[in-house]
Amino acid sequence: MSEPIIRRSGDLDGRDLHIGIVVSRWNSEITNALLDGALRALETCAVAPDRITVAEVPGAMEIPVVAEGLVSSGVDAVIALGCVIKGETAHFDHVSRTALDGIAALALRARVPVTCGILTTYTVEQAEARSGLDDDNAGSQAALAAIEVANLLRSFREITYAS
Repeated sequence: MSEPIIRRSGDLDGRDLHIGIVVSRWNSEITNALLDGALRALETCAVAPDRITVAEVPGAMEIPVVAEGLVSSGVDAVIALGCVIKGETAHFDHVSRTALDGIAALALRARVPVTCGILTTYTVEQAEARSGLDDDNAGSQAALAAIEVANLLRSFREITYAS
């Protein structure tokens, strides 16, 4: 008879985690609401305030490099928060793609969760809808994902395979 399949998932217990947050000041009404959502979620998951580092950056383009700095400092996960709203030029496409590609590449290279709470919307109203006080707040969702994935990655350290 074969052994059962090993199935793992992370939990939302953040007590032992150090979390970094990078938040853009561009579209600050939205990004401050995303930060509030992330901090509410971290508090719900028992992450102590002294285990949270918030780094502010001018815009979404600066998020990946500062996220990398947080990873280098030893955090267990980074939450990336920003808001890019489409204007009349291609700037939106370039900024969005560069920021998202940068955080994805960092997560893979560093093997640390770098979760995406960067909104890329067509209107301010869409951004407001994703940054409110409800469960749709992208900052809150990114924080919960950061805790869950950090805990899942930690759980792999416990696995030993027989030859």
